[in-house]
Amino acid sequence: MVRILDTYNKLSLKDIDIFQSQYNIELTNNYITFLLRWNGGTPSPEMFIISDEEGPTVMNYFYSIGDTQYNLEDHLDIYEFRLPNSFIPIGDDPGGNAILLGTRGPYYDHIYFWDHEQEPGYPDMSNMYFLANDIWEFLDHLYENEIGDNEE
Repeated sequence: MVRILDTYNKLSLKDIDIFQSQYNIELTNNYITFLLRWNGGTPSPEMFIISDEEGPTVMNYFYSIGDTQYNLEDHLDIYEFRLPNSFIPIGDDPGGNAILLGTRGPYYDHIYFWDHEQEPGYPDMSNMYFLANDIWEFLDHLYENEIGDNEE
């Protein structure tokens, strides 16, 4: 079972509604539940597999709503013209890559890994890897680093 450490202030549905209105975003029900429960933080365990080719990485931090070092608002601005329209950043790994949430269409509720080192000159999905159908499945796939894991 995953624990989330270093969480930020508790949110209300009203807080989330204000955020969604301010940024013209409709968050998924699963992600809203996640935010209401934890509002960001560091997962334990923290490892996940990007793909068979790319291997493992670490889930550094889930962004929070509010005035924090890892706030969702700042990251929406950072990635505004870098991500396809159907995605928002919800966290990152230590290498500066983003964990994304699909908010529309066929990607709705899905979690993806966005590799900044393979970033094309325009927003598309060529540098993205599917991770899970929703935030809960992603959390279920997190595991502890074991001796002998090859992290690159």
